[in-house]
Amino acid sequence: MPKPGIHPEWYPEAKVFCGGEVVMIVGSTKPQLHVDIWSGNHPFYTGTQKIVDTEGRVERFMRKYSKPTVTPAKPKPAEGSAKEQKAKPKPTRPTKKK
Repeated sequence: MPKPGIHPEWYPEAKVFCGGEVVMIVGSTKPQLHVDIWSGNHPFYTGTQKIVDTEGRVERFMRKYSKPTVTPAKPKPAEGSAKEQKAKPKPTRPTKKK
């Protein structure tokens, strides 16, 4: 049993109002609860979710994280090209004398 005098009053049948209508009855420490959104009109639960675009953020996100389109690969340079002719040989490490 809870300690008397320190707990708020419990209302087992508190009414929840949304838009002036009773939408459900729950237990609460207040006799009435007024809410703007509940599961019956929230877009996530009703399946009517809309993306609210603020300053083009949705398009920016889609550009940044969408899969890139396939672009044709650059042709490889032919053998004996100028790049291969200018390549320097790798220096070898000197061996340790014992």
